[in-house]
Amino acid sequence: MEKMNINSPDNSIPVELAGQVFITPVDQIYNWSRRNSIWPMFFGLACCAIEMIVTAASRYDISRFGSEVMRPSPRQADLMIISGTVTKKMVPQIVRLYNQMAEPKYVMAMGACASGGGPFKEGYSVVSGIDRYLPVDIYVPGCPPTPQALLNGLISLQKKIDKQMLKNAPWYKKGAIQEIPVPVLGPDLMDQRMYEKIKEHASQQARESEQDQSASSEVAA
Repeated sequence: MEKMNINSPDNSIPVELAGQVFITPVDQIYNWSRRNSIWPMFFGLACCAIEMIVTAASRYDISRFGSEVMRPSPRQADLMIISGTVTKKMVPQIVRLYNQMAEPKYVMAMGACASGGGPFKEGYSVVSGIDRYLPVDIYVPGCPPTPQALLNGLISLQKKIDKQMLKNAPWYKKGAIQEIPVPVLGPDLMDQRMYEKIKEHASQQARESEQDQSASSEVAA
C-alpha cells in the first residue's frame, strides 16, 4: 500500500486516508484531557471561600470548564484553591493536605490574604503569603475576588497546562517526588527546611552574646 509522509516518517499514513486523518502530538491530547477535568479540593479558609462557592452555582456555572467536581479528599483532587486568610495554625494542615494530593497537582492563591497576607499581613498569627510554603501556580487578586476573577484564574491555569510537555514534567520522571516538610507550630511557625539557617543564626547570636559579656567583664575589671 502506497503511503504518504507528513512531516516525518513516523507520521506516515496511507494516501487514500490523506485529509481524513488528524495527527496531533501526545502532549496535546494528554493536556487537553487534564485541562478539561480539573478537580478542586473542597475546603475554604475565610471569606474568599464564599466567592468560590458562588462560582459553582448556576449563575457562573464552573462546570463549563469541567471543574465542578469539588472533592472532599486530597487523594481525588488535583487543584488546591487557597481561599482566604492563611493563619500559622492552618499552615501545617494545608501542607499536609498538599502532600497527600496525587501528581500532577496545582495551587491557586485566591485573594489578597492567600497571596500576601492581605489586611492582616502585620498580624502575629497570619502568614504573609502561602507561597512561602507551597509552590503557587496562579494568583487571583482581590479582597475578596469575584467569581469572574476565579474563573479567569482557572482559565489561566488551563493555558499553563496546555504548554506543559511530558518530557519536562517532574511527575512523569523516574523516582519519587520529595514531599514538602510539614511546618511545626510551636511558639511560632517553623519551616523544617529552614532549620539549618535557624540553627546557624542562633549559634551566631550566642557567640556574639558571649563576646559582649566577656568584653563588659573586662571593662568592669
